Amino acid sequence: MLYVKETAKSVDQAEKDVIEAVKRHGFGVLHAYDLRAKLEEKGVAFPRECRILAVCNPHRASEVLTANMAVSTALPCRISVYEEEGRTRIATMLPTALLRTFPDSDNLGPVAEEVERAIKAMIDEAA
Repeated sequence: MLYVKETAKSVDQAEKDVIEAVKRHGFGVLHAYDLRAKLEEKGVAFPRECRILAVCNPHRASEVLTANMAVSTALPCRISVYEEEGRTRIATMLPTALLRTFPDSDNLGPVAEEVERAIKAMIDEAA
């Protein structure tokens, strides 16, 4: 259900490299969240770095949403860059696994597989 790669890069550098890989694969970053900063803004001290990138390929999103609007609850796809045990990790929930949670989504398997291959490639390139 998860795809995780470890990298020797800092969280900052890994985030930048993910953003570049996202662009190379025809996706866009809709939003980037600095989770630690957001929690601290709310008065919650959080010791580790965590960046969450909301990424999307508009053509694939339109295709999936045209077939099943309920999938909008799982979009956009997310790629997280975070620190854990002193190491930087880049991770995502696999689109194929997420899609299986929706009824009547069997016909969307090929689109989910295509998006999953692209996101894995982005993570591999950035790591």
